Amino acid sequence: MHANSSPVISSQTGCHRQLEGTVLRHLSSPWQKPVSRHGEQAFEAAARWLERQGCDGVILDSGCGTGRSSLALAERHPDQAVIGLDQSAQRIGVLPRSRQSLPANLLLVRAECADFWRLAESAAWPLSRHYLLYPNPWPKPGHLKRRWHGHPVFPVLMRLPGRLVLRSNWHEYVEEFAHAARLAGRQGGTMAPYVPVDPLSDFERKYHESGHELHQFCLPAEMSTG
Repeated sequence: MHANSSPVISSQTGCHRQLEGTVLRHLSSPWQKPVSRHGEQAFEAAARWLERQGCDGVILDSGCGTGRSSLALAERHPDQAVIGLDQSAQRIGVLPRSRQSLPANLLLVRAECADFWRLAESAAWPLSRHYLLYPNPWPKPGHLKRRWHGHPVFPVLMRLPGRLVLRSNWHEYVEEFAHAARLAGRQGGTMAPYVPVDPLSDFERKYHESGHELHQFCLPAEMSTG
């Protein structure tokens, strides 16, 4: 990737005026769309792999693209099972084709995140961390429902355990996500500018080297009430 990426351009400033209504509607009406058969198969294969790992926890890297970020996370956290998710077979196959082998604690999975998250919640997976690195911002005002915080699966995302880390090069996306998390009852999140010392993903490096302002939202794991 070359450092020539254009910044996000949108006619929207601040949080979308329909954000609260959209999030509250999804919180009050569980998403009924069936999980795809491919999603079930991908999750079942990942679950079998996870059973063999014997790791202390699971790190999910959703929308991992080529998996460079997943590889870095696996190398930084050898005691964790790291699973990178992406819906593109072409992107998810880049890393295995470029290396002789992957770390034993890393699995790359082609799957829709929304399907995988619902199945992970149902299976009570012990997520320790969850990364959403530079998701498509869908910056047009009419695209709110395509952003993760405007998607019907958002309540499931908020119920998954572990520390959630979101990064984006569009401030409004992170601002909206933080507000949506509060609407979902998740408190204690922190939002701040982010300057990478060692970029975690291809896009993080590209955006940083292109001079974009990067932003991060961190949501701590929910404390057990038991």
